[in-house]
Amino acid sequence: MPAPEPVLPSTARALLARTARAQRDGRVPGLVAGVVRGGGLAWSAGRGEVPGPVTDVQYRLGSISKTVTAVAVMRLRDEGRLGLDDPLERHVPGTPLGDRTVGQLLSHLAGASAESPGGWWERVPGGSLAELRLREEQVVLGAARRFHYSNLGFGLLGELVARHRGRPWADVVRDEVLAPLGMGRTTPRPRQPAAQGTAVHPWADVVLAEPEHDAGVMAAAGQLWASLADLARFAAFLLGDTGDVLRPATLEEMAVPAGVDASAPGWSAYGLGLQVLRLDGRTYTGHGGSMPGFLAGVFVDREEGAGAVTLANTTSGMPPLWPDLLADLRAAEPAVVAEWRPSPAPVDLEVLGVWFWGPAPYVLRAVAGGLLDLAPMAGRTGRASRFAPRADGTWLGLDGYHAGEILRIAPDHLDLGTFVFTRTPYDPEAPVPGGVDERGWC
Repeated sequence: MPAPEPVLPSTARALLARTARAQRDGRVPGLVAGVVRGGGLAWSAGRGEVPGPVTDVQYRLGSISKTVTAVAVMRLRDEGRLGLDDPLERHVPGTPLGDRTVGQLLSHLAGASAESPGGWWERVPGGSLAELRLREEQVVLGAARRFHYSNLGFGLLGELVARHRGRPWADVVRDEVLAPLGMGRTTPRPRQPAAQGTAVHPWADVVLAEPEHDAGVMAAAGQLWASLADLARFAAFLLGDTGDVLRPATLEEMAVPAGVDASAPGWSAYGLGLQVLRLDGRTYTGHGGSMPGFLAGVFVDREEGAGAVTLANTTSGMPPLWPDLLADLRAAEPAVVAEWRPSPAPVDLEVLGVWFWGPAPYVLRAVAGGLLDLAPMAGRTGRASRFAPRADGTWLGLDGYHAGEILRIAPDHLDLGTFVFTRTPYDPEAPVPGGVDERGWC
């Protein structure tokens, strides 16, 4: 991993104080934490009983394993072996969720039951998909009706990966994701030094050891163990250092929220194997994890170019630490943004400026990267989107309300998904759908 410039001593003190308080107040037997920027760990620390070097001791990742599984699935998609709209039946036949799509499973929109049938899979050894004996009762909601977190869904995605590659899921993610990223201390089962998973009694300061096992087909939902250094490398991956593992555009696709209005001031959503959160005006991507005996988190702020990673050996009781670490880092050492420099507009300047959707004023602006931005004059809320040029002279919506829609620019109007924007409100000289009352404004 690269060796980024370490944080300032005063920042290190603040981060350590934050971590120490979380360990004490959360009554966590062992806690390790770090912040990532510049491609690697800029600060790390451990509190409590950490059985080995702070950056090398393994903890269980829990559901962060889902993001690793999702990366393996998206690699298959990029190779043309599957599509996100493919029904599961095409790749893993014989399940009651066969009509649900790969994309729905990745974004927890497939309506699959939260857990697999049988014993509590997080605490008892698992077997093969056939041994799960899935039934119709594992379909609990209609497809794409609502977000419903499903461990079972990612167990099925792990099976999909294994069948396409002809090898166990663990071998595939090791060879295609973990090893290329240099994450040699991330494994399906613990390798020493590794923390013991523990539960802390709710009314006394005593602990109970939690079991560890092979979850079988459900491993893809929560099996992996990792060191802080490896988890920091994964944070760098989420910040864009994808290497040869995944195309940057695919990572961007995974981080697009599904099933929420992303223009709202605060929300929590899921992309394709990634949690996407909007907190205090900032967007974070990553994943949290929990298994009996462990809590984990890896989240990044791509605008700030920073991430935070945490690993703890407690079943419950510790609130997420990563938002506070990122807030402390941002307050103490805010990122210095790149300089603004003039750049040519991608359209004639006469095209830019105020346009009206009915009586509502919008502004069309040229923005960095050769893009156009169309947003209400009041600001980038509501029906706002950026657009990229296409070879035929039209523009493709990248985000917001008009994502995927086509913008066509004419001398006297803009045509956007049947909406016509005119230079004046309901310009009678422009092709306004439904026409304009001949009496005009009165």
